[in-house]
Amino acid sequence: MASKQVYYPCAKLFKHLKLARADGSYLRELARIQKQDLFVLDDPGLEPFDAPSRLSLLEILEDRFRRKSSIIVSQIPINRWHEIIGDPTIADAICDRIVHSAYRIELKGESVRKIYAKKEHREEAQ
Repeated sequence: MASKQVYYPCAKLFKHLKLARADGSYLRELARIQKQDLFVLDDPGLEPFDAPSRLSLLEILEDRFRRKSSIIVSQIPINRWHEIIGDPTIADAICDRIVHSAYRIELKGESVRKIYAKKEHREEAQ
């Protein structure tokens, strides 16, 4: 049986969910995300969250908590997430569902994109 997974850049997820709220498919979208074996959220925090985005993320994490796997990839240190999420109570709830049951992997060094770009430039020069 193939695993089910979904990947979203954070900004696109929130735009998608706002449209879903408008057309009445929001709960169906949340249910679809909840059913996935793996949910990957890329780059949360590049811009501050608005109220609907905060609540959507909380609902997604609550639905998946201790049931399904989620990966959150961020360049923003965890100690700044409250500031970016905005509302302190919701930020606490979101972070509580992420931080205490997470495996954290902090990468150091140059960006992989930068390394590949250097490699491509060297190959083109040869």
